[in-house]
Amino acid sequence: MLQMTVQHILTQVIQAVFFGVCVLTDLTSLLTKGTMCQEQERQRRKLIGLRDWLMAVLAFPVGVFVVTMFWILYLYDRDLIYPRLLDNFIPQWLNHGMHTTVLPFIIIEMRTTRHQYPSRLCGLLTVCSFAMGYVLWMCWVHHVTGVWVYPLLEHLGTISKVLFFLCLTVIISVYYVLGEILNSYIWDFRKKSKSS
Repeated sequence: MLQMTVQHILTQVIQAVFFGVCVLTDLTSLLTKGTMCQEQERQRRKLIGLRDWLMAVLAFPVGVFVVTMFWILYLYDRDLIYPRLLDNFIPQWLNHGMHTTVLPFIIIEMRTTRHQYPSRLCGLLTVCSFAMGYVLWMCWVHHVTGVWVYPLLEHLGTISKVLFFLCLTVIISVYYVLGEILNSYIWDFRKKSKSS
């Protein structure tokens, strides 16, 4: 159960860091408006670049992945992803806080702030590296504790696990591309609407 809690916290940390950088970027822009020297402007641009990179390669693809995969598996057979035993420790509202609220907040952020995505190759390499690091972490936890982070993995053979991990990496990569397309669609549409 400790491993499951650590995993759920990872997603929340990604979102908290991302939204913290968003707030810092907005405050920097507001507090230095009209009074920035070149160095402050350079630092602000770096902060905006970090915000955009975090959105593109972590916040959006990981956030959407967690929400969709969790609820698909939960609806199929909740004991594969979130055993009923956890209801004794994690109230339903907190479960939704970890597995539902991420999506509306990330969509609102995308709708209200234009984000510059990295090149598709760079973005996909980063997302795949994150996914593979996560898979390696799950395998390491199993190696050390003998317990899989997700009960679903106990029911899969070795080949099935490898295919499952590859599928998860492909899905999170698709979410990266979806985020890039959605961001372009929202902001290109707005630009066309304003010029009409």
